[in-house]
Amino acid sequence: MAALRVVEALGGNRAVRHVLRWSLACAPVPRRTAAHFTFQPDPEPTEYGPTQKMNLFQAVHSAMDNTLAKDPTAVIFGEDVAFGGVFRCTVGLRDKYGKDRVFNTPLCEQGIVGFGIGVAVAGATSIAEIQFADYIFPAFDQIVNEAAKYRYRSGDLFNCGSLTIRAPWGCVGHGALYHSQSPEAFFGHCAGVKVVIPRSPIQAKGLLLSCIEDQNPCIFFEPKILYRAAVEQVPVEPYQIPLSQAEILQEGSDVTLLSWGTQVHVIREVADMAQEKLGLSCEVIDLRTILPWDIETICKSVTKTGRLLISHEAPVTGGFASEISSTVQVRASRRADKKNYSMHNRFR
Repeated sequence: MAALRVVEALGGNRAVRHVLRWSLACAPVPRRTAAHFTFQPDPEPTEYGPTQKMNLFQAVHSAMDNTLAKDPTAVIFGEDVAFGGVFRCTVGLRDKYGKDRVFNTPLCEQGIVGFGIGVAVAGATSIAEIQFADYIFPAFDQIVNEAAKYRYRSGDLFNCGSLTIRAPWGCVGHGALYHSQSPEAFFGHCAGVKVVIPRSPIQAKGLLLSCIEDQNPCIFFEPKILYRAAVEQVPVEPYQIPLSQAEILQEGSDVTLLSWGTQVHVIREVADMAQEKLGLSCEVIDLRTILPWDIETICKSVTKTGRLLISHEAPVTGGFASEISSTVQVRASRRADKKNYSMHNRFR
């Protein structure tokens, strides 16, 4: 069997991933065997008050600390969260807020989400941690058939909108096949939940707080390779970044580059290389929210540039890029038809 080996080398702010996927004997065509990215921090925000240097897991921790301090009904639970979790996102919160508000659960993802639904339906703020996104699948039925449909099936009499499910997500150098998956596309078909993936500590805190405050159940995927590699000046006080709004990180005119999570930093490098070596002006966009996604911003950009390149870590077949590209094709064709019709009438 072909082996998959991921080796991660970290140096300063640079993360290098060498991916050896198939032996030359098995590969029908030459494959790229190395990928890298440089984390690019955002400017220090000034509109939210004092800031502090944080990496991504500390920003997530800060968001939950703010929530527990503000909302006496908020509870955090999951496998090993009482001692801080695998990635230390909840470290110290049990000691600060008590074992009734931050506590461990059995190793049962279906039970974690089912319990979270019940807590939210009862009126409390429910923050559930799935230890790795790869293990969210046992809870798939609870998320898709219970959480997402609770409001609809009860005619808006009941809802579990105060449920947020957190999970470490994406590629990392030692994760192999059970700890490096990107399952966001599975939930892109599920009306009733929101799916969010941040690219940085500033984004992580603001988007997580928005998920916690949102009146719909949310799935918040955290790029695990950025937990320590990504460092920014993050506001100490709570703030929110709107969901379902993509962010244009760089204006351009020749091609639109779109991604989310870790891959945003990859396409930012690609944009610099394209400008330097090919003279191409790239518009770089972070989608941020997978569902419901910002169709208007993306289509407006593609209408301007005429080209779209989407990059993600998930499998190509059925990846969320397929949904985006098909939607853009339909919208762009309609706009082109309207433009041609207008031009035809103008010169009759």
